[in-house]
Amino acid sequence: MADTIAVLGTGIMGTPIARNLNRAGFAVRAWNRTRKKAEPLSADGITVCDSPAQAATGADFVLTMLADGDAVAQSMTGESGALETMSADTIWLQCSTVGIEAIDALYRLAEKAGVEFVDSPVLGTKKPAEDAKLNVLASGDPLLESRCRKVFEAIGQNVSWLGPVGDGTRLKLVMNSWVLAVTASVAEAVALAEGLGLDPKLFLSTLQGTQLDTPYAHLKGQAMIGRDFTPSFPTAGAAKDSGLILEAARASGINTDVAKAVHEKFERTIKAGYGDNDMAAAYYATARR
Repeated sequence: MADTIAVLGTGIMGTPIARNLNRAGFAVRAWNRTRKKAEPLSADGITVCDSPAQAATGADFVLTMLADGDAVAQSMTGESGALETMSADTIWLQCSTVGIEAIDALYRLAEKAGVEFVDSPVLGTKKPAEDAKLNVLASGDPLLESRCRKVFEAIGQNVSWLGPVGDGTRLKLVMNSWVLAVTASVAEAVALAEGLGLDPKLFLSTLQGTQLDTPYAHLKGQAMIGRDFTPSFPTAGAAKDSGLILEAARASGINTDVAKAVHEKFERTIKAGYGDNDMAAAYYATARR
């Protein structure tokens, strides 16, 4: 009999994750605060539920992929919360990016409910999620690794099992600090080239094949040059994550000048009206208007 997994949150990431789990043979149930966003999954044979509690009843795994720590906590607690119907055998896979303070609070919720908990944020955006090529940064009880691996391998190309709960979130913040800084830097390079009267494509072609090259710069650079800001990872999410990075840095006594500037750029992008666009729209916080 196939394992049952409840996916709570069917946004840009949760929807392809649910579909890939379904393709891998799991019995998938899905819940989203706005049910209409989850309804298309029913065409894939996925059961769309009215509440987190309904989705989690009898499930082997509950996977949360929601906007922030508060949204995750709300989906797990209360009369219709998933923890109400989860058993001691259910594993909670917390895949959202929520920050250090929130992951500690969510872990305490799991402990209080007697539920196993794995901190497992993912690296990747819409396309890697659709292609089941996410990178999973899992942390928690090592005895859970063998049970969880089949889930993670259904959605990702690389699975790293780190240390205790919280290490996955900490590494995700480190990785995001680099990704967001690269995005902001590419935005400035493209805008600067245009401001100096150069074809911005020269930036990418000159970068090609050098030690400084990275496929990510081309991905975001081409989007900026073509003004294609179809959301793969929305600016609002980038601003939220950059804020979590600053919080973690302050708590650690780290002076993050670059992270501060990156956060301010994403905040300006939102104020300019591009919060729902891809974070490549940070171009608009830099370019001459």
